[in-house]
Amino acid sequence: MSTKHHVGARIREVRKIRQMSVRQLAGKINVSVSLLEKYESGDRNPAPGVIARLAQALHVGPERITGQPYMNGAETEDQAQAVIPELRRILLTYDNPDDTLIAPRPLPALAAKMDLVARMRQNGQYVSMGPLLPGLLTELTHTALHTRGHEQQQAFWWLARGYRATNSLAHKLGYHDLSFTAIERVRWAADNSADPLMQVTAAYLKAGAMIRMGTYASARRVLESLLDEIENLAPERSLPDTYMAVQGAVLLKLAILEARDGNRERADERITEARLQARLLRADTDHYEMSFGPTNVRIHEVAALIDAGDTQQALARLREWGAEEDRDEWEVPDGIAAERASHHHIDVAAARLVEGDRAGAHRELLTARRISPAHARYHPTLRSTAATLVRLDRGQDDSIAGLARWAGM
Repeated sequence: MSTKHHVGARIREVRKIRQMSVRQLAGKINVSVSLLEKYESGDRNPAPGVIARLAQALHVGPERITGQPYMNGAETEDQAQAVIPELRRILLTYDNPDDTLIAPRPLPALAAKMDLVARMRQNGQYVSMGPLLPGLLTELTHTALHTRGHEQQQAFWWLARGYRATNSLAHKLGYHDLSFTAIERVRWAADNSADPLMQVTAAYLKAGAMIRMGTYASARRVLESLLDEIENLAPERSLPDTYMAVQGAVLLKLAILEARDGNRERADERITEARLQARLLRADTDHYEMSFGPTNVRIHEVAALIDAGDTQQALARLREWGAEEDRDEWEVPDGIAAERASHHHIDVAAARLVEGDRAGAHRELLTARRISPAHARYHPTLRSTAATLVRLDRGQDDSIAGLARWAGM
């Protein structure tokens, strides 16, 4: 496996370009010299929050550390990224699109197709979803710009969802600049949709991008203001289920932010708030494509512990919940969006690797691949974890090497 796919090698390369010593960089990101040396050697993988701090300290984007976008064997097979240039053109001409040769389909037909795209996004079906986006965005754009009244507002509402799918595709494939543009287009369409919760969704997505870039103070201000805004939007100050679910998703995003920013106590507080909210809902929901409910609270609780560096407690929590159900460990129940479930197993794989459980880490990665192959294949944590498993594998297990090859490494 080439060292160009080694996260640690990229950290070391950029560090040397910036003429920084290991001690200097370790000081800037607040980790020990020995831990940074483990990152650079590939014996340990930096968590997403650490990658954001590394990128800031080295004055590069996170994608420079993760190596995205991945133009490799996986791309040759999937061709998932072939749609990116067309999406760039559409996002650039969002308010002044090219003429179409045929009239757009009726709005109900476009809405039904976009609803399908949204489900594909939640299940990580990027390879199938990508080719549908350019034509659908084009038709919705023309409908939104050339109709009036309620139909126009509805067209903008569905267009916002299309831009959200574009953001997700661009982010997952590693085109972060395109992802940021798509988020701004979500905001534009949401503002024209006359739906305050869609506007909340746009701000939520922007805060998520801020977290990925490590701009925690700005993201915190956005998310905390959204909590108040949702309260004020609710009719007669009473939160219907839709509002409660969206607010719960904001609380979970804040929990991850605080965990990555080193505020463990605040992260725990946000998880507790979200848990109480989820108990009122009782069931898992996906209002405005924001997964929220008892299951997603547990998924985020584990993720927050891992992001905070407490991998031992994260795995202990899975065992505790499993014991409540007479199982060895808690399992994500059926019916949860495939992308969310796959992401959980990738997080847990990284935690098991930290705790020295290589077989368990490998097993979690295989589960993530089974649940949502495209999501797993392009996820940087799966790639870095698989790469470390290959380097540490003295027995040259072909199953481990095969997983790395499947991811295009």
